[in-house]
Amino acid sequence: MRSLSNGIGAGSVTYFLVLAQIKVIIANDGDNNEIELRGHSMRSINSDVKNREQMLYNLTKSDKCDMAIDHRFDCARDKVVSQRECEDRGCCYAPLSDLPGPPWCYFPYSYPGYVMGPFTPSKKGQKATLKLSRPSYLPKDIPTLQLEVIEETAGCLHLTVKDPSSQRYEVQLPGEQWAPRGKAVSQMALFSIQFQHDPFAFIVTRKSNGRVIMNTTVGPLLFADQYIQLSTTLASSFVSGLGEHYTSLRLDLNWTSLILWNRDTHPHADANLYGSHPFFIVQEEDGFAHGVFLLNSNAIEGILQPTPALTWVAVGGILDLYVFMGPDPESVIRQYLQVIGYPMMPPYWALGFHLCRWGYTTSNTTRRVVQRMHDANFPMDVQWNDLDYAHDRRVFTFDPWRFGDLPEMVQDFHKRGLKYVLILDPGISTTSPPGSYPPFDDGLKRNVFIKNTTGDILIGKVWPGPTAFPDFTNAETIQWWKDCIEDFLSTVSVDGLWIDMNEPSSFVQGSVDGCPDSDLENPPYTPSVVDGHLNSKTLCMSAQQHLSTHYNLHNMYGLTEAYATHKALTNIQGKRPFVLSRSSFPGIGRFSGVWTGDVKSNWEQLRYSIPSVLKFGLFGVPLVGADICGFDDNTTEELCVRWMQLGAFYPFMRNHNDRGNRPQEPYMFGKNAQSAMRSVLNLRYSLLPFLYTLFHHAHISAETVARPLFVEFPSDPNCQAIDRQFLWGSALLISPVLEQGVVEFPAYLPFGTWYSLEDGQPFYSKGQYLLISAPLETINVHVREGHIIPQQEPALTTSASRTNPFFLTVALTAGGWAWGDLFWDDGESLDTFEKKRYSYIIFTAGQAQIVSDPVRLNGDLDGLVLGGVRVFGVPAPPQYVLANGEKVMDFSYRSDTKALTINKLALPMSKVFTLQWAL
Repeated sequence: MRSLSNGIGAGSVTYFLVLAQIKVIIANDGDNNEIELRGHSMRSINSDVKNREQMLYNLTKSDKCDMAIDHRFDCARDKVVSQRECEDRGCCYAPLSDLPGPPWCYFPYSYPGYVMGPFTPSKKGQKATLKLSRPSYLPKDIPTLQLEVIEETAGCLHLTVKDPSSQRYEVQLPGEQWAPRGKAVSQMALFSIQFQHDPFAFIVTRKSNGRVIMNTTVGPLLFADQYIQLSTTLASSFVSGLGEHYTSLRLDLNWTSLILWNRDTHPHADANLYGSHPFFIVQEEDGFAHGVFLLNSNAIEGILQPTPALTWVAVGGILDLYVFMGPDPESVIRQYLQVIGYPMMPPYWALGFHLCRWGYTTSNTTRRVVQRMHDANFPMDVQWNDLDYAHDRRVFTFDPWRFGDLPEMVQDFHKRGLKYVLILDPGISTTSPPGSYPPFDDGLKRNVFIKNTTGDILIGKVWPGPTAFPDFTNAETIQWWKDCIEDFLSTVSVDGLWIDMNEPSSFVQGSVDGCPDSDLENPPYTPSVVDGHLNSKTLCMSAQQHLSTHYNLHNMYGLTEAYATHKALTNIQGKRPFVLSRSSFPGIGRFSGVWTGDVKSNWEQLRYSIPSVLKFGLFGVPLVGADICGFDDNTTEELCVRWMQLGAFYPFMRNHNDRGNRPQEPYMFGKNAQSAMRSVLNLRYSLLPFLYTLFHHAHISAETVARPLFVEFPSDPNCQAIDRQFLWGSALLISPVLEQGVVEFPAYLPFGTWYSLEDGQPFYSKGQYLLISAPLETINVHVREGHIIPQQEPALTTSASRTNPFFLTVALTAGGWAWGDLFWDDGESLDTFEKKRYSYIIFTAGQAQIVSDPVRLNGDLDGLVLGGVRVFGVPAPPQYVLANGEKVMDFSYRSDTKALTINKLALPMSKVFTLQWAL
């Protein structure tokens, strides 16, 4: 009884006592009603139990409706109803004028729904028929459904509910799924699942402790043509995910509605933003965690309530649900990425500093920016141009007057070791004279554009005026897109592409001709999206694409464009592509990075950029960042310094500004501000070997790069909601200043010893907040004991820094041990890990020595040397230091910090080396 009601709370005692009786009978009924499904037990409720279920139906109306307010599940999400309309639905009505969150009209206990038939084998698992016992209040109910239950792996349960009589849109993620899929060992399944037959519901529990992970008996399954609803309890109130939204890392469960519908709107609270990720992770007790993923591309609303519980509402598609059992947060993320795909490996230069502005109006202006950055000694790898470069704002062109020397400018940047990226919007201008604009002319011939219901090209309006929109679900469009990019790159050798406005965004509602009056444009239920209409600031929902209507495909538009762009650049350049997308959907991390859109230049947006970045890491998009110093409005010097310090630890680091605002290039500020910015840029560049190695582990093992503390320390309850600090991997703790005027603040240090990366000062934490100093020139970064950080002397570009000497920062445990690794390749070739064209070194420290172990060498480290080592936590001054048995003369020791520094080494990185010190 306890395990069934765990996480549900008080207030539903009668109902759950009955359910508890049912569960006891299930557990003891092994004769005819247990079905083994490759290792987990699916048990059905027999006729004896149905007699007990009848008890629920025989309850009086007042008994059925007597429940705690937090346990009400909305019976009228589709519209506002009167008491009579509510009761006509068979639901309970109890107004709460003083409480805006809980529903007035709510489901009684055991609301009639679908009745589940017996299981039979399917191709992948087991299937059963669900029949509606009586029509619901929704239009176009689906009377018969098919349930399929699949055990994908020991830790991944997969359930689908479909209409067997009619094909509905089912999400197919683009590209081949290359991420490894595990094989379940039947006796090691981490979950069990029980089914209630009438009304249909299921309960998922964790086998090891009996904790209820999902319990859908709290509300009925509703399944109509344009409305699917499923409610479930949650195992705890610590829930993260369901992006993209302007929220804290821990979601608010106080009757919060989160809409998943990709939309061009600046980040702000209570709004659906650029991406849709119907995945969340729940932190349980004792360090356990699980995740849930609804693979559905229609508009989705997730309603969180204090029970704790969640209600999914989707306006189309099917119910395609994955449950990931972990058992820890890192395992949950890996299991999720085994479904959607592991992230791509970025080119090394993409981890450098990027600079952009909408307002670099000429090539000469752009050149001056690059020169001023160089003259001020600011590291930078990539110069960008926004739409300023394009002739009449048409993509695949450049202005002959303002950017007439664009090809030469890019070549000049390449000679300086810089890369160049420009913006590429999907909207294709339709107003050029025939024969004058090949992208549109050729697209017309090849039938690549999205159409309206009459079969004509749908015309929206974006920056160049009336525009057509490519249909990236069409194979011919993908080839046409590649041809357009190849033709442009044959003239302007850009290094990467920035795909913006790809929600897709349009300045008119639906199209310049409006949209037809239909159920797709005006569905029976529309979630509370910005502006109230699904077709607001985008295309008509009835627009026709190759795979389906835009109603079904809208949320995937950015993903399909990212796939097409990634594929095009791969084929054209023959090396690792760089793509940055604004719109996103599960799986986009395989093809693209993401930035968090048009953030404003204020302290609140600086603060909320951290949970935004961390959530994308949970979603399998490690290459992510926010526009440093803000895109909209004017920054201040202090804000920009603090944002540069935080931004130096975004996995993707770009300063981007809107035209008309105060310039915010680093060289535009005072001497002290410039010094602080230069210092943190040099720090980032010194850490790029470590960051690149983290991306390698993300690529091959689905590890997070920018990591929430709860992922690394799942058993520490203090870490559950922290999103003002974060980690790089498991080794570096970043604690930025997030408020104006702050020069010291409390930072949480999990249990153990943490060393200041700057000077090795140790902090011995019992798992507590410590007051740390943070003057304007400082961002606090701490190294966790037991870790070795590979670094490199910084330079103004990665092409230069990659030739510089390495150095190691070693953070010893109390026992004198530490470990680290380095992944190294040429930084740009395709599939170097898969083709074994890389070097990999493991570093270990112990017994007063450091040893390198080159596990694999391919020549990329030839000529590179280890120039120095810092060892934190050396208990006493060394008498001497040896490098490969030879005495080292240049070393120093600080007694106050217990830090040993060894300089002027020249040890080949491609060979085994040993450093020793005698105490």
